[in-house]
Amino acid sequence: MSGLDGARDDAVARIAALEAQLAEIVETASASSGDDEHDPEGQTIAYDRAQVAALLAAARHDLAEVDAARARVDAGTYGACERCGRPIAAERLEARPAARTCVRCADRRT
Repeated sequence: MSGLDGARDDAVARIAALEAQLAEIVETASASSGDDEHDPEGQTIAYDRAQVAALLAAARHDLAEVDAARARVDAGTYGACERCGRPIAAERLEARPAARTCVRCADRRT
């Protein structure tokens, strides 16, 4: 389960960093009276905020997936494919500790 612990720690750290980054962008936007939509210097504040918000949503999703995997550990179903019931390969769980499906079933979804 150390893979899950590490994945959870990583997701929590990413969430904290992205929340701080988003707060900084919001603060910068409120302190700025300029029109960043037509700034020739590059990306707009709105673009940056949207990009960080999307990354934050993904990190929160990752955390939810890890927590769901931990619940599967508690239920005794961790490591079993949710589609076919076969064991998920140890290599897959090492690479993606929150995996819900085996490689075969994951390939079928695409």
